[in-house]
Amino acid sequence: MARKILVVDDEESIVKIIEYNLKKEGYEVLSACDGEEGYRLACEKKPDLILLDIMMPKMDGYEVCKKVREKSNVPIIMLTARAEEVDKVVGLELGADDYVTKPFGNRELMARVKAHLRRNDVRKEEAETSENSGKYGDIVIDFERFEVYKRGEVVYLTVREFELLKFLATQKNQIFSREALLEKVWGYEYFGDVRAVDVTIRRLREKVEDDPGKPRYIITKRGFGYYFTV
Repeated sequence: MARKILVVDDEESIVKIIEYNLKKEGYEVLSACDGEEGYRLACEKKPDLILLDIMMPKMDGYEVCKKVREKSNVPIIMLTARAEEVDKVVGLELGADDYVTKPFGNRELMARVKAHLRRNDVRKEEAETSENSGKYGDIVIDFERFEVYKRGEVVYLTVREFELLKFLATQKNQIFSREALLEKVWGYEYFGDVRAVDVTIRRLREKVEDDPGKPRYIITKRGFGYYFTV
């Protein structure tokens, strides 16, 4: 069955180009020209990946991303004409997996789509085949059910947050640079920058630490990187 990609962008010419190239690669394509329609399709059609513009009528891409993340861990790649760092960071903090700055090349976009679909497949396979869980202080990571608990309460994480927490926890007390984490957690094909690591670490701390400003588990080794300890 063909993978289903949802393209949400109010520029018809861009949608047509992306749609054409995705179909050439064998994907089924859904499209929407505003945020409200994009969010509706995301909920009803359950796409395998979403390409999401930021500046749109009715509901902007940030709001769509935030609302989708409340219900789904589907990979989201933000499409933005803005090159400012703040726009990229906002998207990542809301749960986007990646971003592409317009204008972008078709080969680059297709490579990112394939990379995120592959990583999502690997994550699902690991979740289905693993029968283990790990306890790290007050945190329990269920590798089979793809769930995290803190003192018995469910902690809702995005796919990327879960992968990063799982990697650091299972390699506890080992320090990893941002570049190393980008390679090992995001993957060789990831085209983003190390800022994505900092943003995801911050989100994780807000969810698993009692005091994110004085973390107990996810520690920064200044000048070197991050490590997990109990």
